Amino acid sequence: MDRRAWISQTCSGALGVAVSNAIANISPGSSRSDHRSLIAEENDKVGTDAWLLRKTEIDPATRYRSPAVEGYASHCSIESGETLRFMVSTRERDSVDISIYRMGYYAGLGARLLHSIVSVPTEPQPTPTPGPYRLMQCQWPGVAHWTIPVDAVSGVYLAKLTSKKTEIESFVVFIVRDRRPADLVFQCSDFTWQAYNRWPSQYSLYDDGQREWYWGGESQVSMDRPYGKYCQIFDAPLSTGSGEFLLWEFPFAYWLETNGADVTYISNLDTHRSAETLTRGKGVLSVGHDEYWTIDMFRHMQQAVQAGTSIGFFSGNTACGRVVWDDATRSIRRVGVFGPPNGTIEFQAMSSLIHERPYANELVGAHSTGPVTGGADWVCHQPDHWIFAGTGMKQSDAIPGLVGWEWHGDPAPIEGLEIVATGPTQSAPGKPNGGQYTATVYPGPKNNFVFNASTIWWGDGLSAPPGYVRPSVYTTPQGPDPRVSRITRNILERMIGRGLSGSGSAVQP
Repeated sequence: MDRRAWISQTCSGALGVAVSNAIANISPGSSRSDHRSLIAEENDKVGTDAWLLRKTEIDPATRYRSPAVEGYASHCSIESGETLRFMVSTRERDSVDISIYRMGYYAGLGARLLHSIVSVPTEPQPTPTPGPYRLMQCQWPGVAHWTIPVDAVSGVYLAKLTSKKTEIESFVVFIVRDRRPADLVFQCSDFTWQAYNRWPSQYSLYDDGQREWYWGGESQVSMDRPYGKYCQIFDAPLSTGSGEFLLWEFPFAYWLETNGADVTYISNLDTHRSAETLTRGKGVLSVGHDEYWTIDMFRHMQQAVQAGTSIGFFSGNTACGRVVWDDATRSIRRVGVFGPPNGTIEFQAMSSLIHERPYANELVGAHSTGPVTGGADWVCHQPDHWIFAGTGMKQSDAIPGLVGWEWHGDPAPIEGLEIVATGPTQSAPGKPNGGQYTATVYPGPKNNFVFNASTIWWGDGLSAPPGYVRPSVYTTPQGPDPRVSRITRNILERMIGRGLSGSGSAVQP
């Protein structure tokens, strides 16, 4: 580490060149200023790769938890001026260092250290007794707190917990949001992160005490617990505590911040609570694995489209499971499916849930259908469409392995909807599984539009930041591809009406 980086980390309480105190809380009706300066200047500050976990330990008996050191935060998302509490448990009496990082580009290092809390006394905390619907809600005491600085820039933040006795590490993830108008609103898929969180052992939304992959309404999961090791697709202990952010969303966020995009970040819970958090953006982004939505989220997103906001669903399996949010327990429970009866065929218990309108394809353009899983190349279907401008792609040209592991089909009969990429899916190379993915674009009422990429893995085609692990199941994406970058740029620049960095010409209608 060079001297400048060392000084930055040692003096992390001073956040460098301060952004105006007003930036974090501009009212939605305020006029726009030079948004580029906020993200670009933030990423010009000294970054570090010290945020990466170097030493992890997963308890083989539970398969998912890190009892040497694990924790959770008091908020899914939080604003400047509010205070975040950290709840931490260790295997024995110990002390823990808490290092708080904002995730971004930062000259390719991926994060910037904002604050350190050292030698926090900790001790073992109880594993909760399951409640109704197998709800596991921890009620651990706060061991440390951090008041979000007025100049903290909206983003996804990771607090790295390090045990002083064992040097074992894990993450606590949370989102810092603001209220300012922005070009792009990045919705993190934390309801889905939590749905797949099996902490402490087989207590995800997919566990009913009998089956490992259950899709009924008898399970409920709370945000008041640590995120265990990721439980699907591949073994990723170095992401423990970060939900699914590092896996599917960070490559997209890293690319955005590399390109100086004016972006602000929110939680699924923020979308659930207010449509205004969406309409302050010219475009809203759903990225990666965005499966679980409340009906409020769905209606608020529809309202944003009607108000003239464009939506980019750079995601797969989006708005498939319908959940209800409970404030008292900070939890979600699956109650329905945003799709027709027999629209998906993988899970027998799914038939016990309500299947009623709205269907996901009526918002997204297409939706999850049978089979839900699979992979494919992303094949150009309309080379003259504006999303392909500058890519050089011709009819049937393919971006290898970009579709996976869940995707969208069954496009809705929306006036003006266009299929821009489509093809058959496979369960393994050379083994078609009968699926047909469709990527779509349809127009909104105010010269806006809705794009659906039909894949969880779109971010793989944009960047490979520190900490990223490439998936390889059903198919294997091939990493950053200039065509994926150009398509993404075409879509986002049409959303915002200018170049991403605030300079250069926008893609013309």
